[in-house]
Amino acid sequence: MESEPLALSHSDLLELKRWNTPTIYNGWEQITQADMTREGINLEEPTDFMPQMGPMVGWAVTVKIEPSNPAHRQSRPDGWPEYRKYIASQPGPKIVVVQDLDKPAVIGSFWGEVNSNIHRALGCVGTITDGAIRDVDEMTNAGFKALARRFCVGHAHVHPVEWGGEVEVFGQRIQPGQLIHADKHGFLAIPKGEETHLLEAARFMDSNECQTVIAAARSGSGLTTDALLAQIDAAGAEFGKRAKEKFGNLGEW
Repeated sequence: MESEPLALSHSDLLELKRWNTPTIYNGWEQITQADMTREGINLEEPTDFMPQMGPMVGWAVTVKIEPSNPAHRQSRPDGWPEYRKYIASQPGPKIVVVQDLDKPAVIGSFWGEVNSNIHRALGCVGTITDGAIRDVDEMTNAGFKALARRFCVGHAHVHPVEWGGEVEVFGQRIQPGQLIHADKHGFLAIPKGEETHLLEAARFMDSNECQTVIAAARSGSGLTTDALLAQIDAAGAEFGKRAKEKFGNLGEW
């Protein structure tokens, strides 16, 4: 399975990783043609089990599992090696997006100490799974971050069922090759074609906040309440003016 050319360099991804996911969203909302209330973001609540690792950024690789069903091991006896070949063939850094077909009755984990180390060796930096994880300390030690639904103790009959196609996790559909930014707030899966100007937009909007509304809020010492409110109102107007001049949108403020 051939991969498409990457829209961003690895150094671009490292720079995107310096911000939290809400900051990247602030940039993305200025350039997207998508419905910001439905597309790209998780619509259900995941848990970041390694918040101390900070954000993860990478290209989506996808797999479906059904740990409750032992038949998959018989029907696809070569599932694991073939799935790993798919993972190895895709450009990194990669985030493994796992749809658990047992949801909401999650009973077995695709992830643990062994699988996280294997995927780390194959260029993956973490996972988003609407199933479970286990061995959280060992996964963290492997440098493999996880956003998941919950913990569990076993793996049941876990086996790759399908890979390399569209999956749905936490209410959001994700295609292989989408750029993902994720942290303790949730995840943002950038629609294909919108990656190119994402870094520029995130840089601009972060700077716009610092130079206007944040500066106004933090420089109110000694001002009367009326003067402080007037300063914040003026800063909000300047924030919107700069965003509109750059992107044609007013932005959050």
